[in-house]
Amino acid sequence: MTNIRKKAIEGLIVGDTFSVSRTFSEEDMLRFADISRDYNPVHFDERFARVKGFRDRVCHGLLVGSLITEIGGQIGWLASAMDFRFKKPVYFGDTVRCDFTITEIHENGRVDAAFVFGNQDGVTVLEGSIRGILPGPEEKRVMRQMSDQGSARNRRASIREPSLP
Repeated sequence: MTNIRKKAIEGLIVGDTFSVSRTFSEEDMLRFADISRDYNPVHFDERFARVKGFRDRVCHGLLVGSLITEIGGQIGWLASAMDFRFKKPVYFGDTVRCDFTITEIHENGRVDAAFVFGNQDGVTVLEGSIRGILPGPEEKRVMRQMSDQGSARNRRASIREPSLP
C-alpha cells in the first residue's frame, strides 16, 4: 500500500502534503499527443518552439499537470474542479515534483487542495488548486480491502480481481 493510500484510508487532515515526481520524456509527449490529439507544433518542431520563445520543444502542459492525478488516484479523490496556472515550460528530460497540500475539508466531504510543481532547478513551472470529494467510510473500507488483496496501486490488473463481498 502506498503512503498516500494509507493516509487516505486513515483519514486526511488540513495541512497533509503529498509529493510525487516524474521525469518527462519525448516518448511521454508522443503518447500524450496521440491520446489527446494535441499536435501543436510547439511540441513537435524545434523551429516553431523557438519562434514562440522557447529554447526547445516543450511538453504538453496537461501532461505535466497530470501528476496531480497520481496523488488524487491514490487518495480516491473525485475531482470536481481544477485551476492550472502554467508558469514556465517543461522540456524533455526535466524532472518535475508536484507538492499537493490539503487546504480545507468541508463537513460534506468536499475538499480543497493547492499544488505547486517545480523542476529539477527549483523553478516553479505550474501551480494551482483542485476541489473534489474525499472517499467516505464505505469507500475507505473498499480501498483497505483492495490494498489487503494486493492491489495497492489499483492498476489495470486490479480491474480483473474478484468482486468484494
